[in-house]
Amino acid sequence: MKSPLLSLFLALLCAVAAGRAAEPKHLLLIGQGPDGHPIGTHEFMLGVQFIDKLLGPYKAQIQTTIVQADEPWPEGPELIDKADGVVFMVTQGAQWMQNDPRRFQAIQRLCARQGGLVGLHWSVGAKDEKYIDGQLALLGGTRGGTQRKYKVLESGVHLVEPAHPVLAGMKDFAINDEWYYHLDLQPATTPGFHPLFTVNIDDKDETVCWAWDRSDGGRSFGFVGLHFHKNWERIEYRRLVSQAILWSLKLPIPEGGLKDEQLPAP
Repeated sequence: MKSPLLSLFLALLCAVAAGRAAEPKHLLLIGQGPDGHPIGTHEFMLGVQFIDKLLGPYKAQIQTTIVQADEPWPEGPELIDKADGVVFMVTQGAQWMQNDPRRFQAIQRLCARQGGLVGLHWSVGAKDEKYIDGQLALLGGTRGGTQRKYKVLESGVHLVEPAHPVLAGMKDFAINDEWYYHLDLQPATTPGFHPLFTVNIDDKDETVCWAWDRSDGGRSFGFVGLHFHKNWERIEYRRLVSQAILWSLKLPIPEGGLKDEQLPAP
């Protein structure tokens, strides 16, 4: 028979555990200002602001902070250290991650504590190949150097692993976007690495989206699309990014995917 003190202690433990379970995840939404691209493209601050709107129904589960991380961004490491996950829409993301050693160390710490990492469009890669290894190790995919290729074209998007939770409720579709291709990716044999989308470019199926259950226990997601801000009007992109963020934070995704009414248009 349990003593009253033991019963009280166990009840307090349960209450503390329940309180912790109810604590929202802290998500850092990182954008940047204009980078010289035409209006309507590389609208990264508008992009993260729209992602915040998409996550509106999950405010009890996800607490968001939007930042404009133009260089030198000295407060970055401290903000990253407070986050459970990061979504970044920035220019030359592989270089941006490594410009400041303190920033890169903070991202490494985020991954080490099983945090989520989501990189969109020009967040994937850099012009200089010296940044490849650093981003590849954390995000799972990148591009740089002489093999850095991209094309703007209307393309059919093929779901490689439709059973993956990020792709719940999705089917193959076609869209016009700027596609980065010939990427550096984790080998297909890497445990937990899942190519999600391919597009056919120059008669070759190129991986343009992936999800990675990292060996440290965290999750990374990369997607090279979203060059055009107007593509947020597409339900496929709204569903993909919303579900990728939920997945990266280890929050549940309905078996059939989020409903259309949960994915408001811009």
